[in-house]
Amino acid sequence: MLQIVEGFIDYIKKEKRFSQHTVLAYSKDLNQFLHHLTENLQINSIHEVDHHDIRSWIISILEDEKLQATSVNCKISSLRSFYKYMVRNEILEKNPMAKIVSLKTKKKLPLFLEQSQILNLLDGMAFGHDFEGVRDKLIIELLYCTGMRRAELISLKASNVNISKQEIKVLGKRNKERIIPLSPQTISLIQEYYKATSKHFGTSPIDTCLLLDDNGAMMSDGFVYRKVNKYLRLVTTIGKKSPHVLRHTFATHMLNNGADLNAIKELLGHANLSATQVYTHNTIEKLKQIYEQAHPRA
Repeated sequence: MLQIVEGFIDYIKKEKRFSQHTVLAYSKDLNQFLHHLTENLQINSIHEVDHHDIRSWIISILEDEKLQATSVNCKISSLRSFYKYMVRNEILEKNPMAKIVSLKTKKKLPLFLEQSQILNLLDGMAFGHDFEGVRDKLIIELLYCTGMRRAELISLKASNVNISKQEIKVLGKRNKERIIPLSPQTISLIQEYYKATSKHFGTSPIDTCLLLDDNGAMMSDGFVYRKVNKYLRLVTTIGKKSPHVLRHTFATHMLNNGADLNAIKELLGHANLSATQVYTHNTIEKLKQIYEQAHPRA
């Protein structure tokens, strides 16, 4: 069974070109599933597994790990992809996942910052003009002004920035490229960052990662999260203060200010419009609040 899992992981890594984060998550989920089969059910062949065995694994992670439904559904999704792979490659004839239903979850609206909060952070706060200050401000600026994902920010090269055209090339999921326009303010901040980097390290990041950590190396996921969390704490009390909140903020503010939903979809790099439509709910909620505050009969 382990060999089949390794083949699947190799497939999603090399052919499907899933992100490193997704590959690691799938690998962890499937190894956990195999452990349940061999240790708890004494099953040593994938051909012996039926939907009852899969359900027992789902129950076990619900009871033992106390995971939320959304987390369990992610694991179910990993298993669903794995079984589709096996059927497609004729390792199995029937797919037992056909009888597995994802857990019901409450739909949560994406969290976002108010426009005044993010503008106060970027325009009203002193980040400092040294390397660290300018770099930190550029992290927030790019995440909010482009809506890019954390992994996309980390993998940016200096060569992705076109100063003259005021645009940046982003490599998204499945290695799909998209071009995002940059404002004159963002371009000015990037140029200031180049100068600060050259002064701090003695070299400008021309052929390396655009954004560097304190040691001049590629930033880690944790590094970006800590930086964003640190600054968002200064302006908001919302529950989550992650880089993805700035992506939600970008999309919500664009929509609230009249941007076309399809245009936002392209800027975010969404494959389907349905993924972008979640932001319309935030707009509707805002309209409801305005209606309740303003209408005499509300």
